[in-house]
Amino acid sequence: MSDSDDVNSWRVGVDIGGTFTDVVLWNGRDDAFFVDKLLTSTDDPSRSVVDGIRNVIHAAGIRGQDVASVIHGTTLVANALIERKGVKTALLTTRGFKDVLEIGREWRYDLFDLEIDVPTPLVPRHLRAEIDERIDAHGAVLEPLSLTQVAPIVDKLVALGVRSVGVCLLHAYLNGEHERAVAQLVRERHPSVALSLSAEVSPELGEYERTSTTVANAYVHPLFRDYVERLTAALIELGCQRELLLVLSDGRLVRATTATRFPVRLVQSGPAAGAEAARLFGELAQVDDVLCFDMGGTTAKACLIADGQPEHTAQFEVARETRFAEGSGLPLQIPAIDMIEIGAGGGSIARVDRRGLIQVGPDSAGADPGPACYGRGNEFPTVTDCDLVLGYLDANAFLGGRMQLDEHAARDAISKHLATPLNISVEEAAWGVHETVTANMAQAATIHAIERAIDVTRYAMLPIGGAGPVHACGMAAKMNINQLICPTSAGVASAVGMLSAPISFEVGRAAPMRLHDLDFASVAKILADMESEASALVAETGVDIASVERRCLAMMRYVGQGYEIATPIDLGAVASSDSAVIEAAFARAYEARYGRTENMPVEILSWRIIVEGPRSALADRLRARGTETELDASPRTHRAVWFGESYVETPVYSRAQLRRGQTLAGPAIIEETESTTVLPPTFQLVVDAALNLRLSALTGEPLG
Repeated sequence: MSDSDDVNSWRVGVDIGGTFTDVVLWNGRDDAFFVDKLLTSTDDPSRSVVDGIRNVIHAAGIRGQDVASVIHGTTLVANALIERKGVKTALLTTRGFKDVLEIGREWRYDLFDLEIDVPTPLVPRHLRAEIDERIDAHGAVLEPLSLTQVAPIVDKLVALGVRSVGVCLLHAYLNGEHERAVAQLVRERHPSVALSLSAEVSPELGEYERTSTTVANAYVHPLFRDYVERLTAALIELGCQRELLLVLSDGRLVRATTATRFPVRLVQSGPAAGAEAARLFGELAQVDDVLCFDMGGTTAKACLIADGQPEHTAQFEVARETRFAEGSGLPLQIPAIDMIEIGAGGGSIARVDRRGLIQVGPDSAGADPGPACYGRGNEFPTVTDCDLVLGYLDANAFLGGRMQLDEHAARDAISKHLATPLNISVEEAAWGVHETVTANMAQAATIHAIERAIDVTRYAMLPIGGAGPVHACGMAAKMNINQLICPTSAGVASAVGMLSAPISFEVGRAAPMRLHDLDFASVAKILADMESEASALVAETGVDIASVERRCLAMMRYVGQGYEIATPIDLGAVASSDSAVIEAAFARAYEARYGRTENMPVEILSWRIIVEGPRSALADRLRARGTETELDASPRTHRAVWFGESYVETPVYSRAQLRRGQTLAGPAIIEETESTTVLPPTFQLVVDAALNLRLSALTGEPLG
């Protein structure tokens, strides 16, 4: 079915989750989509990626060589850090700084817990080596580097089985000369050893954060490199000859070669694509302020999208010792979409704790064995098992009927581990799990918004992920959110988001200085170098450099403050040495965040340059989808669904049969292959022009 008009117009988005791998094939010349959702092959995730791509290109009747690009998001990096499955890694640092990873910030994330758990460093103390050298806070060399001292240290570390080395020397963010010399020596003596330099990975202020980021990059570098090489070879065998693109934690796309240099920047790869999808669907619905609620098989995450753009951050944390406790994980200085984990996923295991209360997660049944209803050997109840018993899921229609669920196994698991210990019915136990996980997510998302001074009740909730639309209305009601947008293909939204994301790269450099002492000539050179670096990485993917957009941010604060905020800066102000324009930009950003400004001197800690290529035409293609007028929009069946205290006979609709402008009042179930939307009796919906389901609480103002 391939022809010359369709050659190289097909793009594939692939998202690997803890439970499912989602694959979406899109023909860039129209709105043709082919979707597959399959269990993740946990022993080798690349296998499910290749199987899914093979399935969709076969369904489309095309060949592998017709695919213009494969865009991939993966949890490989995050899982390696969380599960401590990276390679044996060493750290080379300035004398006196080998214990930075253990000293940390010297503050407790819980003041009242005398036995808090702190993250164990990725590099044990015996693999941290100190070097005699010193660069001062201005980038000048105080003590030269002795490579003759470094050589035996490196030889000893390699003899101990070290496969990757992180190099983090004091003030290398201002002068990376010593780090580069060390790297050259290691490459000459041990070319197979992977290297990560802080001057390249994280040239930012913050000794602990910079070291942590560099070590994390080194820890996963060989693992990720081998995975990309294995996947690339499998794609070539499938006929996909074009280079693999990967999604960064900030939702941007880069070449696989770039991602392999900085794998730590992919720690939130898949969820970031979900936020990009929420931005896209919000744009199609013409709603600027959206709370993205992404609930998959393993975890649930939330992200605030204000004025049509996801919130971003340059500080991130992974592998927390205490769930939801900021400061209990490994800090990473990487550009990322500002999202948080707010709860459990569909595969999260429910149990009765020591207090006799229902607890959900944090452990998950994952893809293997999966929930009890998958019939793959798990006997413990999960959120999915409870949703099945409550009637929200159809045992015969899961994944469009391709996967049969075992309701009896789900009931047995709930009865044994929840209902019998609590002396309640199976349905009451299942409802308790559903309510517990929904309430926990609502509370965490509300706190996330409050911490950013945002009234989330003004936002529309946009649920994605396989389980998101199941829990969305209950969560929205608990947060006093009256409006929801349920897009098509919500269950594979992250893969859809990848097809919309731009090829882009962000570069940051520390250059601390008070604003009124700013050396504009020096700053202009720094920014020019940063722009050149970012532009080269974007251009090597084939993007026409004349079509890119360049943006500049400065991380600024009042002198004496402990935290900075990102401030958009007009590059013309730097060129004209206009500090007043820069200070006014900071005042606007500060007032927008805190509602006031201060009469205090201002300082700049670092600069960031973003070079971004054009987005794909996906939004335009989705907006132009044709209108079907002859569809049968009546319920395809009815089934008993639990709402609060009892089962209610509820109509079940096929999502594909709903017409634009159609309205429904709850209760109702709307099913599509990848997800199910639950419409309680207290909600109503209308299908908008973009085929979104626009849900509203009956006490609220309908969106349609």
